[in-house]
Amino acid sequence: MKKYFIAALLAGNIAFACAQEKPLDDKMDFEDYDPPSTLVVPEHRLTRAKFPFIDVHNHQFNMPTQDLNALLKEMDKLNMAVMVNLSGRGRGSTEHLEKSLENVKKTNTKRFIVFTNMDFAAIDDPEWQGRMVRQLEEDVKKGANGLKIYKSLGMFTQDSKGNRVHIDDPRIDPIWAKCGELGIPVLIHAADPKQFWQPIDKNNERWLELKLHPGRRHDTDPVSWETIIAEQHNIFKKHPKTKFINAHLGWYGSDLKKLGELLDLYPNMYTEIGAVIAELGRQPRAAKAFLTKYQDRVLFGKDSWVPEEYETYFRVLETADEYFPYHKRYHAFWRMYGLDLPDDVLKKIYYKNALKVIPNIDASQFPK
Repeated sequence: MKKYFIAALLAGNIAFACAQEKPLDDKMDFEDYDPPSTLVVPEHRLTRAKFPFIDVHNHQFNMPTQDLNALLKEMDKLNMAVMVNLSGRGRGSTEHLEKSLENVKKTNTKRFIVFTNMDFAAIDDPEWQGRMVRQLEEDVKKGANGLKIYKSLGMFTQDSKGNRVHIDDPRIDPIWAKCGELGIPVLIHAADPKQFWQPIDKNNERWLELKLHPGRRHDTDPVSWETIIAEQHNIFKKHPKTKFINAHLGWYGSDLKKLGELLDLYPNMYTEIGAVIAELGRQPRAAKAFLTKYQDRVLFGKDSWVPEEYETYFRVLETADEYFPYHKRYHAFWRMYGLDLPDDVLKKIYYKNALKVIPNIDASQFPK
């Protein structure tokens, strides 16, 4: 009888406890679950970089008409000394480039650097090659200081027969070589994160991003990530006299050992951290060791002009803060850690390396 009484009492207590619990919010979707951390640690919110910096990866599509003085004021708040506008031709026109350069000149500032762009769709036109070489020469004479290659080359661009144009198509070789002759770098964005090609399931680290932005999926694309990346590396190898800035850490931010091997293999290859600071922020010891070893080869970039997001970059690079959020949860649901880089490494990433690679930047704006 005693054991039955105890069992009944336990059952009653359990039922009472269950009755006291509030029901879970079963209407909340997974993508909405984002609780603030209860961890109490020192925080150093940085709205300005410690040193003036050059953003080598920015896009200002309305540069021909925008108020650049207003933009300069916003840059000053961040301590951004120079912005590199990679979209010099906007959607493809010479007029867009010319008016962008005119607006910079009219503003009477040396704080904007403009890159030109190129259309590869007519590559099978017998006159395309000569026309593009002349265009590049003329654009540089007008004031362009580099060539930006969009990810459309290698992924979406097709010739007149509907064939994919490869990044290492030999018909483009004179363009890469001409950049070397002119002393301008090529900032090239090839492919997208490798996870965009992987099955969109529970094992995909970018599942949330791909669910919210299905247009970024490449899991059914006929060309593989490995193929596109290999084509990019082929041009680095084939044109050693041309400096290439491999955008977004070459999509090897999650494999710094491999990225280091590429930097060792291709001395004409540099890289930048635009849109991939989250990869560095989740591996602070490995990232600090990598940036220290390759401190002469990494440039600062952001990729989009959203001023409040620069704080994450400054905080990762400069502080020793722990477990702080990235600014876009769908892009990185994990937390960041500061690398606490020494000043000599910071200066190289923020501006010294860009001064070496990109011509005609006014060096007087920066400390020695």
